[in-house]
Amino acid sequence: MTTSNASTTDASAATELPLFYRSPAVLHSEAHADWRLEDGDVAFAADTAYVPIVVGEIADASHSYPVVFAGDAQLPVAILGLSEGENLFVDQATWDRDHYVPAYVRRYPFGFVSIPGSDRFALAVDTASGRFGRGDSPGRPLFENGGPSELTREALKFCEAYQAEFEHTKAFVGALQENGLLVERRADARLADGRHYALNGFRVVDAERFRTLDEAVVVEWHRKGWLSLVNLHLASLGRLSALMERKVTRAGLAEDAGTG
Repeated sequence: MTTSNASTTDASAATELPLFYRSPAVLHSEAHADWRLEDGDVAFAADTAYVPIVVGEIADASHSYPVVFAGDAQLPVAILGLSEGENLFVDQATWDRDHYVPAYVRRYPFGFVSIPGSDRFALAVDTASGRFGRGDSPGRPLFENGGPSELTREALKFCEAYQAEFEHTKAFVGALQENGLLVERRADARLADGRHYALNGFRVVDAERFRTLDEAVVVEWHRKGWLSLVNLHLASLGRLSALMERKVTRAGLAEDAGTG
């Protein structure tokens, strides 16, 4: 392996939240009384190679992306690119229609922030998003008649569901850690022109250790649906080759555009 033309991506920072959010603020009926949200695209996600996912979407995500565990908390993420600042599934601010769009992307520019001194959360928005307008600007209102609009109620419901799934995700990952199943791995890919890409800083389930789990643990995980999650994760690792092919195709299209 050479280093002069190598691009190394470290997945360990993949779950340093909040990804995408530049200026989050708790939604307030007075401060945001006349705010409106316009329709938008996914340009905000075009430069991220990883997106967090929760257990409820591992099945869908695993059919589109390699699913690994990363960050200090070793939470699941979907790998979207082979180098930093690259999302191979966003083109011209549009997500590839044939691939699953993670919930973390779909909820933006809404999100939850923790309330200091409690275990509760409050609905927030990224005020830096270009989709917000005020007064008579286009879009759907965040508040109507002094109360939350249908849009805001829908966002709150979505974020509540996401937070609940996030808690289930932490329990699942905790069980993997407790049984010593998560091991460090590295993935390497090389293009025909010699360019080399390395993915570092992520963990996967050790298949051999998984096969030798204690019978009582297997029964418990079966009842919780965790066995299938592990199998989906392991199967998704085969999508690294598909990601490589996508990278090659993108590189070829870029070269053709540059010479056309």
